[in-house]
Amino acid sequence: MLTATPRHAAVLARTVEELPEIRGNQMHDLHTAVLMREHGVSRICTRDAGFRRFPFLTVIDPAA
Repeated sequence: MLTATPRHAAVLARTVEELPEIRGNQMHDLHTAVLMREHGVSRICTRDAGFRRFPFLTVIDPAA
């Protein structure tokens, strides 16, 4: 489980600045992606293609 660190607000602001088109239902993915970035996690195993919008993540499709 990843939790926010004191750097969370700065990492969130940087990510929103880099990806200003993120809105609505994408905010949940944004929060998860920011927590991952904050903790240096760069790979996610998921069928959710929405995570591909984050250039700092490598998405691994478990069904592929």
